[in-house]
Amino acid sequence: MRIIPAIDIIEGKCVRLSKGDYSTSKVYNENPLEVAKAFEAHGIEYLHLVDLDGAKSSHIVNHEILEQIASNTGLKIDFGGGLKSDEDLKIAFESGATQVTGGSIAVKDRETFLGWIERYGAERIILGADVQPGTDGNKIAISGWLESSGIDLLPFVDGYNKEGIEYVICTDISKDGMLKGPAFDLYTEILAHNNNIKLIASGGISAFDELPKLADLGCEGTIIGKAIYEGKISLKELENYIVA
Repeated sequence: MRIIPAIDIIEGKCVRLSKGDYSTSKVYNENPLEVAKAFEAHGIEYLHLVDLDGAKSSHIVNHEILEQIASNTGLKIDFGGGLKSDEDLKIAFESGATQVTGGSIAVKDRETFLGWIERYGAERIILGADVQPGTDGNKIAISGWLESSGIDLLPFVDGYNKEGIEYVICTDISKDGMLKGPAFDLYTEILAHNNNIKLIASGGISAFDELPKLADLGCEGTIIGKAIYEGKISLKELENYIVA
């Protein structure tokens, strides 16, 4: 299972939110490149870079941070947040992204998102399937998690899988940044329903021993954020896991 640390950017700084709430923003480092280099120094190969300003603005904002990290490390970067147009995508790839994640665009502008898959290939486009669990089931959240689309998770994923999508990042928003453990049941349900996808777990990681459990479920990767920044999981532990 791939280990994918996260760097979320607001105003050029490395931050973390709780449950996607911008008012909970906490700055962990004012130099994202410094953080990325620390990851790479411990054998990490992948990075999940989120443009939170972009997610709020509905267009790419922090592409210079992306370019800086891509130019000064060998990390394979998945970039997301506010990618809404062909021009946004072009800027992201030209700035050094290896893959991009589309969430809101996949809901609001299916034609454009399908065009991205056709133009760049399924290996470079990740479907962001972020959910807010509720009494009416797991509904896809959009616009930086600020609104619900009313669309059910499983049919959403299935529909894009049939169109060629392989990689899917799924975040249980209620767990994101809460350090109370990931959504094991949700990921079990997704993979039992559709084992053709490469599922990347995101949100709630709180301890190292959760990682082998996600691997056993069949997750292709896991995104880790606050657990690293709060010292719940050390980079040395991740290095040892990757080497093993």
